[in-house]
Amino acid sequence: MAGAYEITRDGLAELLADQPRYRAAQAWHGLHQGLRRPTEMTDLPPELRERLEVALPPALRVGARSESDGGATVKWLWELHDGARVETVLMHYRDRATVCVSSQAGCAMGCSFCATGQGGFGRHLASGEIVEQVVAAAREAAGGGRRLSNVVFMGMGEPLANYDRVWAAVTRLHGELGLSARHLTISTVGVVPGIRRLAGEELPVNLAVSLHAANDGLRDRLVPLNRRYPIGAVLAACRHYLSAKGRRLSFEWALIDGVNDADADADELAALSRPLGAHVNLIPLNPTPGYRARGSSPGRVRAFRDRLGAAGVNATVRRNRGADIDAACGQLALRAAGGEPVTAPGRG
Repeated sequence: MAGAYEITRDGLAELLADQPRYRAAQAWHGLHQGLRRPTEMTDLPPELRERLEVALPPALRVGARSESDGGATVKWLWELHDGARVETVLMHYRDRATVCVSSQAGCAMGCSFCATGQGGFGRHLASGEIVEQVVAAAREAAGGGRRLSNVVFMGMGEPLANYDRVWAAVTRLHGELGLSARHLTISTVGVVPGIRRLAGEELPVNLAVSLHAANDGLRDRLVPLNRRYPIGAVLAACRHYLSAKGRRLSFEWALIDGVNDADADADELAALSRPLGAHVNLIPLNPTPGYRARGSSPGRVRAFRDRLGAAGVNATVRRNRGADIDAACGQLALRAAGGEPVTAPGRG
């Protein structure tokens, strides 16, 4: 059971075959453009609303909801029909509202510093479960007079390991919720076949590669998938994507104190990034219970950024949002799986 947003337009028409044809169009519009539950679709007769509410149940149930940064960051822990848990984070900025969505319950990539990886892999999310995360965030944003503008697949899981369902969600977000492909970003730790497959898709979404190390020795330790797809293969796939799409490439780099934040690391990263014109997002590591290392100090972060800039690489530091509500990927679900309380201050 994947919920209301797993149904197709044809499936909805079949469900309402005993109704005037326009009823299916009204319900479809209400789900996607209206962001409404069936019981909220006041243009439908009451008995039809109730029928659809039963036939199209929500896939996500709130396990915990918390706010930080004066309400600018909202995080949900969702519980799914089979007991799996996933996380979604909505972040309000001055000029945009961005939601970070999960594509899997857990993750099989095993990155040593990642809370999601420490929790292991549960299952792939259905496309409807992914879309419903975006709808929930869009409803939240609309309640505050904001419009959700950006979606990043940077939550729990490896999106390109769940390619078909992720891409089905992308096409629905673009075609039915009206989100521009240029405001949709898929992040990967380097699943080379998936990157190459993305290059052949019609929609020019953004690609972000979680690099974290610029040599195979260190990356083998931080990102185990590197042993299958080493840096050279990942960069070749990135070049192919750039050639096909012409979209800016981003490298994600979690700065870990004493591990990948030295001047030599910055120099290696610059040498990889500059020929590709890649933008670098620097992310001071959020602490996780299963990884002893800590994030780089603010001074070291600035020095690393400045060294990249001096080498001709465009780099920005992503401010840690919601550290007090376990907003790093997988932290809240990891606590819940361990039986710790997961409620936090906030509405909901």
